Amino acid sequence: MTAATTPGHGPLSGVRVVELAGIGPGPFAAMLLADLGADVVRVDRPGGPGLGISPEHDITNRNKRSVLVDLKSPEGPARVLDLVARADILIEGNRPGVTERLGVGPEPCHARNPRLVYGRMTGWGQDGPLAQRAGHDIAYIALTGTLGMIGSPGEPPPAPANLLGDYAGGSLYLVVGVLAALHHARVTGTGQVVDAAIVDGTAHLSAMIHGMLAAGGWQDRRAANLLDGGCPYYGTYETADGKHMAVGALEPQFYAEFVRLLDLADFADARRDWTRWGELREAVAARFRSRTRDEWTVVFEGTDACVAPVLSLREAPEHPHLAARGTFTEHGGITQPAPAPRFSGTPTSVRGGPALPGADTSDVARDWDVPRLADVVEDGDRGTPRRVLENPQ
Repeated sequence: MTAATTPGHGPLSGVRVVELAGIGPGPFAAMLLADLGADVVRVDRPGGPGLGISPEHDITNRNKRSVLVDLKSPEGPARVLDLVARADILIEGNRPGVTERLGVGPEPCHARNPRLVYGRMTGWGQDGPLAQRAGHDIAYIALTGTLGMIGSPGEPPPAPANLLGDYAGGSLYLVVGVLAALHHARVTGTGQVVDAAIVDGTAHLSAMIHGMLAAGGWQDRRAANLLDGGCPYYGTYETADGKHMAVGALEPQFYAEFVRLLDLADFADARRDWTRWGELREAVAARFRSRTRDEWTVVFEGTDACVAPVLSLREAPEHPHLAARGTFTEHGGITQPAPAPRFSGTPTSVRGGPALPGADTSDVARDWDVPRLADVVEDGDRGTPRRVLENPQ
């Protein structure tokens, strides 16, 4: 595998971020900021939440540093506020009102640093009837209509891991929000609170679909549309070895190449004929079942039929295109996605492995000029986060 080796710290070099430790979309958003070059200090707490794996393997904490602070101790809030006074951004992923009760909510933080961008990551948002309810990715995307778009009509909608809600509708919107607010703060000198709710972001992702729905170009049911598996030349098919190929031959010229390579000339005119889609799907499925995934990969290689093999997580880094680009990299013995996107003038890299809880307290106290933080080390205020999956939202 070709690894990404470009040195550099990224376009956010010099930006300071305080992350109040949690799980899921908050840490991923902070990782993205760290990948882009920000100095992200994760405030872990003794016995805090973990991912159910050892901290050494939690890639969402790469490129960060960690300090250990017990916010429920008498000195805890003051130590965090000392960091806040020198930060540009703070990220927290607790339920509404939790940081206020801990003494590090927006009001005391802005009293210490009026320019601070205070990023809040939740599932339901800071207000509304469900704001105080527990939840996870699958419930958030269920209410927005996006989960109901996925899967076959005769089966329950499948769970799309936690990529659609937590990370696409949550983390990425939080990052866009805090960076936009950071720009505003640098222009005006005034910070603000960014309320990033997974329900809001996931709903926003479906903007195009809502436009198509209003125009009559999208049916409000599963597997009945161009992009949801209803179209026989946009979807996945099983191969002879039980693996799969992905097909996206939407445009006329790509469709023509697709049916030519499948030797389905009888269906050359079936692209726009919905009455033949069932017949076309059966023919395509039969053809794909006649060869293995790797054999079909060779058939479609170098063509514009828009067909690709469906790879596993372990297979993906070895694909020639991804290897050539360095889409995946290896650091500390862990193969992982390289930072994205890419910058011509301020390249990014994986500069360090996952931050271990409390390991950087002394260095951060020195670098951020927060001497009171060093008392944590002297007092022996240490601990390892529990390795259990909890809901911080």
